[in-house]
Amino acid sequence: MRKRVICLLLVLLFLLPGCGRRAKPDSGNLQVVCTLFPYYDFVRQIGGDDVDVTLLVAAGREAHSFEPTPLDVITLSQADVFIYNGGESEVWVEDILAASGESIGTVLAMMDYADTLAEEVAEGMQVREEDDEEEDEIEYDEHIWTSPVIAMELCRVIGQTLMDADPAHAENYQARLDGYLAELTELDGAFRQVVDGAQRTTLVFGDRFPLLYFCRTYGLDYRAAFHGCASDTEPSLHTLKYLIDKVNDEHIPVVYTIELSSRKIADAIADTTGARVLTFQSCQTVSRTDFDAGETYLSLMRRNVDALKEGLS
Repeated sequence: MRKRVICLLLVLLFLLPGCGRRAKPDSGNLQVVCTLFPYYDFVRQIGGDDVDVTLLVAAGREAHSFEPTPLDVITLSQADVFIYNGGESEVWVEDILAASGESIGTVLAMMDYADTLAEEVAEGMQVREEDDEEEDEIEYDEHIWTSPVIAMELCRVIGQTLMDADPAHAENYQARLDGYLAELTELDGAFRQVVDGAQRTTLVFGDRFPLLYFCRTYGLDYRAAFHGCASDTEPSLHTLKYLIDKVNDEHIPVVYTIELSSRKIADAIADTTGARVLTFQSCQTVSRTDFDAGETYLSLMRRNVDALKEGLS
């Protein structure tokens, strides 16, 4: 992966001086590039018509295995503001910034603005051999936006960044930020209402689990096949049996998957236990269908309110 990025940087250095360089849009708007869908959506909600925002990891793509193309590198190098998450999944960003970061007005690594949590192995969860070998190294969960409370703080940072980068439209950004924060506050209240009236507090994911920040915010417990950034696709028989027994023993009505999942593990648990399979949106990426339909962070998270209500009933 790192060698591929270095090759892309060489292509970039070749293209930038010549006619192969793509011209910046002439809209006069602030040019913002985001690696992940949540930040892309936060920018378009707060920036409105005053920004042109580009999503680097396209809808329907798996974020953890993303590799930038030469065009991605050029697009990134021409941004006025570049927003990425940080963490192990985006180490490729470091090489690009080292080569062309000086041309970008502002660079935001969003994990710098949240109290990050270490990845944890829940009871029954699949453990890779390398997890045992690297147990002394702290690996931080990257999915900070899954908590609406943390999302509010991230939006404040993004809003202030847009205002600093484009002071002529600062009032517009502030007004949109205030309105969006009100909607996020309403979303947070909806989740709290579901949890306050719940019969149980444990969620079961027959999938990766990228909702650690969400569960910590709302005082929920969880069991899952893999941790949030795991590359595994096949659980051990021990993990599968553990999850099946957990669902049966506690009469858990729902087994969750995340977006773009094959659902294979969740379906196996459901077939054995009679539980229903529902998708819980992590919002890290979004399907092409949902993206084209205009789905947003808020609309996807509102789906989660309904999914959570069924799972905790």
